[in-house]
Amino acid sequence: MPDPATATASTSRRTLLLFLGLVFLVTLIVWPSLSGRIQYARTRAELAAIRDAAGRAELTPVGKLFTTLVRIVGPSVVQVRATRQVRTLADEIRALRGDASRDWIDETFASGVVVAADGVILTNYHVVSQADTVEVRLVASGDPLPAELVGADAASDLAVLRVDADQLPVASWGDSDQLEVGEMVWAIGNPLGLDRTVTYGIVSGVGRRGVLDDPFQEFLQTDASINPGNSGGPLVDVHGNVVGITTAIVGRDYRGIGFAIPGNIARDVCEEILETGHVERGYLGVALRSVVGGRSGGVVVAVEEGSPAAMAGLAPGDVVVGFDGRLIEGSAEFVLFLTRAPIGSTVTLELLRDGRRKLVDVTIGRRPVDR
Repeated sequence: MPDPATATASTSRRTLLLFLGLVFLVTLIVWPSLSGRIQYARTRAELAAIRDAAGRAELTPVGKLFTTLVRIVGPSVVQVRATRQVRTLADEIRALRGDASRDWIDETFASGVVVAADGVILTNYHVVSQADTVEVRLVASGDPLPAELVGADAASDLAVLRVDADQLPVASWGDSDQLEVGEMVWAIGNPLGLDRTVTYGIVSGVGRRGVLDDPFQEFLQTDASINPGNSGGPLVDVHGNVVGITTAIVGRDYRGIGFAIPGNIARDVCEEILETGHVERGYLGVALRSVVGGRSGGVVVAVEEGSPAAMAGLAPGDVVVGFDGRLIEGSAEFVLFLTRAPIGSTVTLELLRDGRRKLVDVTIGRRPVDR
């Protein structure tokens, strides 16, 4: 006959095992759902905290950055309207016959930026070139004002206008030499006639040369949206300072590649035009070509008789590798350094002559107006 104590113990063990098995089964069924709910609740709490932070102050400055920049720079951006009378051959023939002329009016709408409170405005030369009349529409009044052409520089594609107004909001200049690829920038202008449109992007490249096949120009490249009508408007940095004057695009419409004249160049040209009415550029009387094979430097191919280069002893075959301590990568860079050097200043050229390095001091002359 079985022992009652042993039977009781066996029953208890079976009950315990059955209970544990039931708990394990319930856990397998319920735990994934419960775990998901816990994780989802945690995620919702994190999202709520993020939204709360954004609604308070932590992320507000980031969201307000764009609007602050527009408030700072926007009032100094103007619309420029240039008009030209266009006469066709048929118009000329009618005029010779004494018939009434039917001249067409060609209009160009572009942008400009106020650089002095007494009505000084900077824009692109190609905007006002050959214009019969130029008008500027200010933010404050909205009325068009006749603009006088103070001076222009076709080589840098810049022009200075003046309107009869004072106490205008003035844009501040930044240091374009400190810009690095990847920095955020904003373009403000009047693309396609849409007043003070704001776009933003990054600096995609610096020191772009040969864009318009002009040795006197170098550009900042940006992917900020630039379209016809942006020409002459400011490119500004994160501090609201002008670091460029938007000038050109690739193709007829926006493709993500736009170009701006560096602000430091634009400021210097503007100041020289205001001071003298024109821009003077350095001159040595030497012709260079870039070194083939990807090597740095420019090969002297000709030296003008009686020129500063000739008086300094430069000769065909010399390879110019340095300009006042700066490396010369090619002939285009040499031209840029030369034309920006002060007239009458003395600079040191580093040459390679017969395989030996040689330092030569030259005095910068004034470039003839027909060059």
